[in-house]
Amino acid sequence: MNISTNNPILQGARSDLPLFDKIKPEHVLPALEQALEQARQMVAGLTELDDPAWDSLMMPLESLDERLSRIWGPVVHLNAVCDSEELRPVYQQGVASMAAWGAELAQNEALYAAMKKVRERDDFANLSNERQQVLEHALRDFRLSGAELVGKEKDRFKTIKMRMSELATLFEQHVLDATRSFELHLEGESGESDHLAGLPDSVRDAACQRAQADEKEGWLFTLDAPSYIPFMQYAESRDLRQQMYTAFATRASAGDLDNAPIIDELLSLRAEAACLLGFDSYSAYSLATKMAGDVDEVIGFMRQLVEKGKSAAEKEVAALKGFAATELDLPELAAWDVPFASEKLRLKTYAVSQEELKPWFSDHQVIAGMFGLVERLYGIVIRENHDAPRWHETVRFFDVFDADAQKIASFYLDPYARPHKRGGAWMDECVVRWQKPDGSMQMPVAYLVCNFDAPVGDKPALWTHDEVTTLFHEFGHGLHHMLTKGVELGVSGIRGVPWDAVELPSQFMENFCWERSVVDLFARHYESGEPLPDDLFDKMLAAKNFHSAMQLMRQLEFSLFDFLLHSEYNPDSGETVQDVLNRVRDEVAVMRPPAFNKFQNSFSHIFAGGYAAGYYSYKWAEVLSADVYAAFEEEGVLNAETAQRFRQQILSIGGSRDIMNAFIAFRGRKPTVDALLRHTGLLDS
Repeated sequence: MNISTNNPILQGARSDLPLFDKIKPEHVLPALEQALEQARQMVAGLTELDDPAWDSLMMPLESLDERLSRIWGPVVHLNAVCDSEELRPVYQQGVASMAAWGAELAQNEALYAAMKKVRERDDFANLSNERQQVLEHALRDFRLSGAELVGKEKDRFKTIKMRMSELATLFEQHVLDATRSFELHLEGESGESDHLAGLPDSVRDAACQRAQADEKEGWLFTLDAPSYIPFMQYAESRDLRQQMYTAFATRASAGDLDNAPIIDELLSLRAEAACLLGFDSYSAYSLATKMAGDVDEVIGFMRQLVEKGKSAAEKEVAALKGFAATELDLPELAAWDVPFASEKLRLKTYAVSQEELKPWFSDHQVIAGMFGLVERLYGIVIRENHDAPRWHETVRFFDVFDADAQKIASFYLDPYARPHKRGGAWMDECVVRWQKPDGSMQMPVAYLVCNFDAPVGDKPALWTHDEVTTLFHEFGHGLHHMLTKGVELGVSGIRGVPWDAVELPSQFMENFCWERSVVDLFARHYESGEPLPDDLFDKMLAAKNFHSAMQLMRQLEFSLFDFLLHSEYNPDSGETVQDVLNRVRDEVAVMRPPAFNKFQNSFSHIFAGGYAAGYYSYKWAEVLSADVYAAFEEEGVLNAETAQRFRQQILSIGGSRDIMNAFIAFRGRKPTVDALLRHTGLLDS
């Protein structure tokens, strides 16, 4: 088979990094089609082996998987960070091709039978633990992908999987397009417009720069988080807050971008797929690869937290309403008033605001300080590399070295919001650590992506403490990927880690953002270089758990909605998705949004991401992470020995070991919720 030698996607798959500076939409489908054709030929040959073993079957399959991920992965990444009209249609075709390939591979009876033969061999017990785990996971995933179905059921399952992939892509595109379709354009005398009243200078400057980039006068506000959140917190114009909130809360809920039909079809298909495999619900199907035992355990876990936090949340709401009525002349606290009133109450109670702290959190200082922290904890060294191919001029690239000066990993950092970039923050795999068949070691490379405001003029980017915490969170995911010791693709880095435990390293990292010794590493005034004053830090720390119970209830509302939607919802009963959400809010919510709110239509985590029947994972993993951090509090926050034990027992193991056993090895016991409740100020609530 002739493989094009000048296609930059294929060239990048054979090199250390993707050639982002050369990839164009017209390269995507030819590269993918050639790779899939070659993959099909290889699989056909592997299924004809008389006596399949690890070296003859599993190792070639790992090589095949790696090649495809190195070809398709950069395209998926570019679709998220550089969406374009030219890329979108070829990406959609690629999604369909990859979904078809996945379904074809997962239901390949001959391949499944060959893997079972490897499992049944006498020398299976002699394989490394990693290889045994890779094979066990592969056999499990075969079963969960319909490999044991026959006839029409097998065909139907394959059709369902392909359609679900299409729908998830369409859902996310609708959210992106709906977010992009709205803008609030304000004009007037510079800085004097009543519409800008209350907005800090940094928010105005960013809005002005946004307008200039769009070749407009005045100020431009969008529904992207760096624009939307501070506007809702500080804008004194209630009418404009209502306008912004309404646009945000109704995204992808009307016209051609309405995601409601997609949600209905996805839920129906997921329920049908789970039923075909013998599960009572899609939630039960989802738990087959997670840490939690069963549906009742997860629901019980969430309702336990509801019981722990709801009364405290109700008290927080009552206090907020009282403050809004007496201090802000808002006798009826609407949804679009909550961020504004909350920020005012925070400021009055603690005399500190996110905006007031921003001058001490410039982008370069925060990044350097975060690097300094992990270098001290784990004995690594991080150095910038200016030679790596990039997809945007503001993207940075770094190499990671171990204590012996050997390079062990690299990562991209793409921190700033911009048009045609998916909202939110995430870490993803670029390259996975793997010992190749020739014995050489492939070094891991991570994508770290955020959506913070970019530098304005000559000023550095100034971030809120919440954004600093978000960066630390994503870097925790990155360390999980980069500090792995895994040598087999299927259990290296975050691969093979149960979804409800994968947030442990990321949430763990957030805790350091509240430690004075760590904050001192990066909190320097961007003009004077002065460290964050003690009084400001003390106020920031005092405000840490401001409305923490309300935030807990909000997360539990999302989590219960997701899980009950995938375990109890039955469209044939006449109940709607909105009815389920309303039922959950009756149980959990302490602030009811207006009836027009269509939050579910932009809930990408569960309808376009990997969190379907798994959003509870954030809280489940937060229990683990809080308990892990408690060990650092007991032994020393910057204790390198504790950090090395954490690295050895949890951070580096990938999916090669049972995560509960790993936790017990680190902590000496099973986890409890006490540390989480203490960290959020709810232990005695």
